[in-house]
Amino acid sequence: MIRAENLTKRYGDTTVVRDLGFTVHPGTVTGFLGPNGAGKSTTLRMLLGLDAPTRGHATVDGRPYAAHPAPLTRVGVLLEARSVHPGRSAYDHLMALAHTHGIPRARVERVLALTGLTHVARKRVKGFSLGMGQRLGIAAALLGDPATVILDEPVNGLDPEGVLWIRTLLKSLAAEGRTVLVSSHLMSETALTADHLIIIGKGRLLADTTVDELVRSSGGASVKVVTPEPDRLRGLLPGAQVTVEAPDTLLVTGPDAPEIGRTAAAHGLALHELTPRAASLEQAFMALTHDSVEYQGAPA
Repeated sequence: MIRAENLTKRYGDTTVVRDLGFTVHPGTVTGFLGPNGAGKSTTLRMLLGLDAPTRGHATVDGRPYAAHPAPLTRVGVLLEARSVHPGRSAYDHLMALAHTHGIPRARVERVLALTGLTHVARKRVKGFSLGMGQRLGIAAALLGDPATVILDEPVNGLDPEGVLWIRTLLKSLAAEGRTVLVSSHLMSETALTADHLIIIGKGRLLADTTVDELVRSSGGASVKVVTPEPDRLRGLLPGAQVTVEAPDTLLVTGPDAPEIGRTAAAHGLALHELTPRAASLEQAFMALTHDSVEYQGAPA
């Protein structure tokens, strides 16, 4: 279990993280989301004792990370996959880490196989692609068979097969009862992988909820309506947000499908299709964090 209580980090007059508190429970994949500049990286560094909080504290399984006598066996971490000596092979890099904790050679070979790196284990890391580097970082995070796994943008550089692999891996780790915290900017992948979400903006907690609940509460659900009289239907739905997708197709936000159907029936208006569309995680995230975005582009 990961617990953050009143985490605050200031750099001079700038407060990067402000009174942030949350708990990451075992047995679930928890997505850690926020716009650029939200304070995600700083928060992860405070969880791991790499940055000292100005106020508050963070624990993993009831202890600060640095207080664990063998931290690799308690917490597996991927913050920067490229933080590896380029002249070392993948095997030598993992063996060097293993020696610090008395981890056997068999475990090194196991994580190399798990991450698909066995065939390049003796090659120097400087020749690795971005995706191979990510796999090596994940192998290092899993080396100590930890109960808690913290990964920052683990799918960066992975091809579609690799993305599917990491998705399956994260779910399997959670199914084993481990605590899994994953930071990502990919909303579509987070929607497929995460059970729970912690979302921050400008250093503050914006949401601590499930994916389904966030999407449901965002109010972004709409209804696709196909009708031979789209203009007439628009006139019957005052207050609704209506977008024209095609000459005979409308996307209606506001009234739900039964209400639209009843309205059309009451006025003798034919409907060829009436399909509810749930809001996406991306839409819900954008709505929630709109006021927390540091850099907003102007319309083209």
